[in-house]
Amino acid sequence: MVGVEETKSVKYKSKKRSENIKKILTIVVLTAFALIILFPLVWMISTALKSDEELFKGFHLIPEAWKWSNFPKAWQAVPFTRYTLNTLFITILCMIGTILSSSLVAFGFSKMNFKGKRIIFPIVLATMMIPGSVTMIPTYILFARLHWVGSYLPLIVPAFFGSAFYIFLLRQFMMGIPNDYLEAAKIEGANDLKIYATIILPLVRPALISVAIFEFNAKWNDFLGPLLYITKDKMYTLQFGLRSFQSAHGTEWQLFMAASIIVLIPVVIIFFCLQRYFIEGVSMSGIK
Repeated sequence: MVGVEETKSVKYKSKKRSENIKKILTIVVLTAFALIILFPLVWMISTALKSDEELFKGFHLIPEAWKWSNFPKAWQAVPFTRYTLNTLFITILCMIGTILSSSLVAFGFSKMNFKGKRIIFPIVLATMMIPGSVTMIPTYILFARLHWVGSYLPLIVPAFFGSAFYIFLLRQFMMGIPNDYLEAAKIEGANDLKIYATIILPLVRPALISVAIFEFNAKWNDFLGPLLYITKDKMYTLQFGLRSFQSAHGTEWQLFMAASIIVLIPVVIIFFCLQRYFIEGVSMSGIK
């Protein structure tokens, strides 16, 4: 019996040692990949804090003299405050439009029965396979005939017609909500719109926050849309403003990196503040 127990103890210790080695290797590999991914950001911050003379002395990450003045100097070089307000205006309206429209369509596909539902939903998903470059010219012609070019309408209005990816994401989440809630609400006299507003939306809040983060990131970093439809300097967005800044101050890389970091900060803050909801919304949508 003693020999058997010793054998089991040795096997347990060997198994435990093997698991610990796997954990250490996993941590090392993940850390290595994290450092590789973060290196461009570190290099950007390092460049933003260097002086013009130090920038071309040679490659070194830690600046000799920390030039924090590069940030206000870069911000004042072009009207970034105006560009920020323009970008916030577009981004917030697009977030509202996308959340309302996509969640409403997802509610219809997940909790309502209507003729052609099984045919229409795959067609909606199939639109994700159409490259944006294919629809770019017809869309531009449509907005030009509507006399919307030169305004924010081509950037905002499409958000109020839903997105196939967001519809799919929200539908998968809503499919996991028990129908008993809806039936109980109908017995109490609630119609479909009230069920959607008072029951469905509160229950899918993590998925809605995920959609909001995706949409914020997409619109905050959108360059092609403003390039196509914005024609006046005072209407530029941040990404378009960064391009203009690069054209005007192309040799001042430290200022360009400082401006890029300032533009990046809101995206990082929003993700870290809402990452718990983001991860829950995406993971639960896949499970359900």
